Amino acid sequence: MLTSVIITVIIGVACILLAMLYKKNTSLRIVLGIIGVVLLFYGGFGYGSMNPWAYMETFDTGNKLKVQYPIEKVQVISPVDRDTVSCRILTMGVYPEYHDKDIWVLLKPSDNKYYPQSDWTNTSYKENGKWQVVTRFGGDQGETYELFVYETNAEASQFFSETIAAWKAANAYEGLQAAELPVGAVEIDRIQVTLSGNCRGIH
Repeated sequence: MLTSVIITVIIGVACILLAMLYKKNTSLRIVLGIIGVVLLFYGGFGYGSMNPWAYMETFDTGNKLKVQYPIEKVQVISPVDRDTVSCRILTMGVYPEYHDKDIWVLLKPSDNKYYPQSDWTNTSYKENGKWQVVTRFGGDQGETYELFVYETNAEASQFFSETIAAWKAANAYEGLQAAELPVGAVEIDRIQVTLSGNCRGIH
């Protein structure tokens, strides 16, 4: 299928070039030009249908703490404690230079269960002393959440990744009881936030 799309585009380009270079017959030039444009549009549409644009998730950011240097521990800098947040936010933080463990954000709404958060990399993205992860809330307006930051070893990270994958496959986000949290996950920071709007049914 991709080969036929490429051939269509090549023929379209060839028709346009012939239309531009052929000087003797104006009618033929117009016909070749129209055919070339149509083939280019068709080829572009065919390629787009086979290679659709990746879904781009949108999110907001909360208020941000001023970072105190030198950084001595992993911590959340946005949102801030007691912040009001939207349904999807970018949780951000910092970590010291020597930190070599994975960082996970877990949400704990009013059902007292824990919901690990991830983006396409599963664990929080870390670079140059800063980390971040897209955080998704699913509760009611005014509901209070505790936002936990955990550092994890490889086994705990794998557990959270596999849990999220299973939830996505089943389209059922059941949450984890405190007793189900892996031993290799250690709490290192927590804040409390409140939802500014209704986020039910939003993943």
